[in-house]
Amino acid sequence: MAYQRKFFPRRISQILREHIQTVVTRYRGRIYAWDVVNEATGENSKPRQTFWSSALGEDYIRQAFLWAHEADPEARLFYNDYGGEALGPKSDAIYGLLRNLKARGVPIDGVGLQSHFQSERPPNMDNVATNMKRLAALGLEIHVTEFDVRMPLPSTAQKLLTQAKIYRDYLSACVSVARCKAFLTWGFTDKYSWIPGRFAGTGAALPFDESYQAKPAYGALLEVLNSARAPFDAPGARRDPESAR
Repeated sequence: MAYQRKFFPRRISQILREHIQTVVTRYRGRIYAWDVVNEATGENSKPRQTFWSSALGEDYIRQAFLWAHEADPEARLFYNDYGGEALGPKSDAIYGLLRNLKARGVPIDGVGLQSHFQSERPPNMDNVATNMKRLAALGLEIHVTEFDVRMPLPSTAQKLLTQAKIYRDYLSACVSVARCKAFLTWGFTDKYSWIPGRFAGTGAALPFDESYQAKPAYGALLEVLNSARAPFDAPGARRDPESAR
């Protein structure tokens, strides 16, 4: 048993390294960004207890990023999590984790904010923007990775307008931060949304309904993007992608 305890972590570390480097090497030069570590912060804002943390300790996060970087030095490497979009205990914990990784020279390039919300409980958008700004100040790129806004069913015209406002305000918060570079919804049509199967009695979370018809949320996204682009479409405007934020 002593022999097993001594060498078990070493073997687990080898397995993790082989998995990361096999996958990343296979797609080297073809993948822009990797979600290297996902949801490592628990609901209690402490490190989540997982197979990897139990076997290797919290240092598995640093190791995972180092191995991914070795396999493809050009790929952008991200930490991704939910519940840390606005200011609060979990976002503080995520910020602390990422700050520590950056301070140790770990090759992490960005953070993914999953952003699953309820229409009747939207996040404080000022707090969202403040959180994005402090993450950006660490030198991290920010991606909204899984955005959706569920509502109690059935949907109504008023509920859809409330939802659209959250879509509009959240994308506006992203656009206001130069390092917020991507905004992805978790699917695009309610027909295939994960929400009803996970949160009974709710749904209609995406920009297109089950018949693939655009909802007010879709128009809200276009409104924000067109508004952000407009100053750079003026005659003589400087077309610098970095300045477009």
